[in-house]
Amino acid sequence: MDSESKRYTVVIQSPATEMLMAHARFLAQVSESAATRLIDEFVSKAKSLEHMPERCPWLTDAAIPHHKYRKLIFENNFMLVFMIKDDSIYVDAMVDCRQDYRWLL
Repeated sequence: MDSESKRYTVVIQSPATEMLMAHARFLAQVSESAATRLIDEFVSKAKSLEHMPERCPWLTDAAIPHHKYRKLIFENNFMLVFMIKDDSIYVDAMVDCRQDYRWLL
């Protein structure tokens, strides 16, 4: 099976789900439709990682091991943080890029 047709299993870790729900709850105070769109986009982008997750750039920071996590930006300001391990993708976090997320690292 070549790399273009390989299909990965995407696993959303609990912390990423909790982060998504926190952002959606906050957003719903202003706009329920925006909160729904955020959740839908999260699901869509996470699912897109089933094919060619290597297309996403590495998340680089001195505080994390070299080439451990990749990132996928969506909805302009949000980022999925994930790692590829064998045939699985582990989405470990979802952060708002406008905020300081170094605590995560």
